[in-house]
Amino acid sequence: MDDGPAVAALLARGFDPNALGPDGLTGLFVAARAGSAKVARVLLDAPDTDAEFRNALDESPLMLAALRGDLALARALIARDADVNKPGWTPLHYAASKGQVALISLLLEHYAYIDSESPNGSTPLMMAAGYGSPEATRALLEAGADPTLKNAKGLTALDFAQGFGKTASASLIEAALTAVPAR
Repeated sequence: MDDGPAVAALLARGFDPNALGPDGLTGLFVAARAGSAKVARVLLDAPDTDAEFRNALDESPLMLAALRGDLALARALIARDADVNKPGWTPLHYAASKGQVALISLLLEHYAYIDSESPNGSTPLMMAAGYGSPEATRALLEAGADPTLKNAKGLTALDFAQGFGKTASASLIEAALTAVPAR
């Protein structure tokens, strides 16, 4: 319901900002997932709030903000030392998979590892190419993402783009591959 004043009142009465709800999630995590900006802001203003809480899938509030394209929340989480480079799936993977170019830029400005590998070896460029947008693919390529990397199944970003019928992203990757010196 995004009722920031109600949450602020609870915190003023001593409510633990990291208390888990019946679903095992913190209020900040739920606010990030739901796009509840007022509640997220109140919780992030509380010094004891854990900005790095992870759910059972190892997702963090920053990953959810990246997925949703919530630039303001992502900035606030990063200011509270949210992990931009966690192992496994990263906020950059999530931003890339939804074509969130502004979030990609923000994360890269805060030293997100551009070629980070998910548990199956997929990179943010692969996610952008298959699930995201040509703009996200372009942003990652221009920032230096490696189009030659392969995941655990031997797939490259070009394979992702072609497999999902993303012709514009495929063209961008093909152009980048012609510019890559032979190894």
